[in-house]
Amino acid sequence: MQKRVLIITYYWPPSGGSGVQRWLKFSKYLPDFGWEPVIFTPENPDFDIQDPSLEREINPSLEVIKFPIWEPYSIFGKLRGKRKNHPSRVLEQTQKSVLEKAGIWARANLLIPDPRVFWVKPSIKFLLNLVSNGQFQAVITTGPPHSMHLIGQALKEKMGLYWLADFRDPWSEWEFLDTLPMRKSVRKKHQQLEQEVLQKADRVLTISPTFQSDFERLSQRKIDLLTNGFDPTDLPDHFEKLKKANTDFHLVYTGVIDAIRNPIPLLKAFREEFMESQQTVRITFVGKVSEVIRYVVAQDTWLTEHVYFTGYVAHQAVFQFYAEASALLLILTDTKNAQGNIPGKVFEYLSTGVPILAIGDPKGDTAKILRETGAGEVIPHFDQVKMQVALRKLCEGNLPAADPDLIAQFSRKNLTQHLAEILDEYPLS
Repeated sequence: MQKRVLIITYYWPPSGGSGVQRWLKFSKYLPDFGWEPVIFTPENPDFDIQDPSLEREINPSLEVIKFPIWEPYSIFGKLRGKRKNHPSRVLEQTQKSVLEKAGIWARANLLIPDPRVFWVKPSIKFLLNLVSNGQFQAVITTGPPHSMHLIGQALKEKMGLYWLADFRDPWSEWEFLDTLPMRKSVRKKHQQLEQEVLQKADRVLTISPTFQSDFERLSQRKIDLLTNGFDPTDLPDHFEKLKKANTDFHLVYTGVIDAIRNPIPLLKAFREEFMESQQTVRITFVGKVSEVIRYVVAQDTWLTEHVYFTGYVAHQAVFQFYAEASALLLILTDTKNAQGNIPGKVFEYLSTGVPILAIGDPKGDTAKILRETGAGEVIPHFDQVKMQVALRKLCEGNLPAADPDLIAQFSRKNLTQHLAEILDEYPLS
């Protein structure tokens, strides 16, 4: 008889992004290692990015419990009298209305730890009835939003469930909080809530060595490292045939380009290196790109002819772009948490065997993975000369030799086996 684990996550298909795929993939492979997952997620969440194609990846036998949530964003939108503009984009606006500033202040100081906090008490009440018959041997909460952990904490305190708290981002030291007009007393409340979770959870997981070290410093306890990964079954069967052997040099970036991911130095290096070349070159950005970057490209005739924006595409559609790429481009953040930020697409990039060029911190966790696997290199954010050298090497076919065995450690199935081992360490009654 399989043991059952309740997984509490705000993000679930049709939401898009790496946070969704993390637990979608763990739930796919957990039954192979003796654990039956049950998902608990909001019925009517407010997603910024949606990818309905991910719903096809949910195992039909997987039990998904959806519970209604109330979020304050709908009221904010009505008061503004505008079409819904997600709060993450409101924060990036250089000019904000009085009402928008008031909404940001309320988000910072009244909605603690986050705007999904109104889901906590109703969820606890519902789940206490659900778990009272002993049908679950463990519970996992994943944040952000970190209010999910408060639900797990209550189930631990009231029912004694074995509890794993999964941190995909920091909490009290999360750079996002620094963008908010937060009072010191509120920051202390975040620190207090974080400490309670770190101390009361049976195990704490996080996604990168830097975050692991940070949480160990904050908690003075062992933190488990469980990175994101790739699923080999996502690669189309004919992927190798899709790869085009042509003379074009084609850089492909997939994901979001926003205020904390700056491709402008790379665009300048690309222009400088190839403007006089007879080589056919181009860069394709697949995903949402900020209006600032689109404007920069539009003001330059050469870049306009060599840089393409496709917009967001379904997850499976990105593999066509991977297959057409000479190299895959990563633009890493240049912020407080940058060293520990390993984008989920790093692992998917690794699975393709296509060389990777990253712009970011050469001492960060992503750089270490690329070095150790031999899959690519990381160039400092503003070192245009090194960017040009790297672009030239890639264009000339001087490609890094990746090690398939080292890459295989990041397969979703291997990572799920490690998760199951952590779950199995609890002495079940």
